Amino acid sequence: MAGAATGRPKDSYPSLRSWTMAQIRSRNTKPEIAVRKAAHALGLRFRIHDANLAGTPDLVFPRWKTVLFVHGCFWHLHHCERARLPKTNADYWTEKLQRNARRDKAARRLLKRSGWRSAIIWECQVKDAAKLDRILQRLFDLAGANPRRRSR
Repeated sequence: MAGAATGRPKDSYPSLRSWTMAQIRSRNTKPEIAVRKAAHALGLRFRIHDANLAGTPDLVFPRWKTVLFVHGCFWHLHHCERARLPKTNADYWTEKLQRNARRDKAARRLLKRSGWRSAIIWECQVKDAAKLDRILQRLFDLAGANPRRRSR
């Protein structure tokens, strides 16, 4: 399976599993880009991946002192159909995913203590563009208001 047929350099990974896991992005994922596009279309301006904030939020809205995390349902233990545990090596995956959830919770707690609002947009919510727009509008209270005219 190694070589040009799979798109991976020959012998650069110890196993197919290792190569597969290396292909999973943590930044600039499709759901994250969809949220960015939706936020931008609503007139919201933001920074991305601010390492100075706890948890390195995916989108940072300084004007609103708000951050968004765009979480994959599987990786962050959302309670939806996309978040099924693998049947093989279940103990490993349970511990890993619970560790992710604990880290997420700690980051949000630190952000709150620093005076930041935080919200999570789940991968499954991004699939419905209208629902995503409603979530963003509600979060930033954009019903009929122009976000560029809001006071700091």
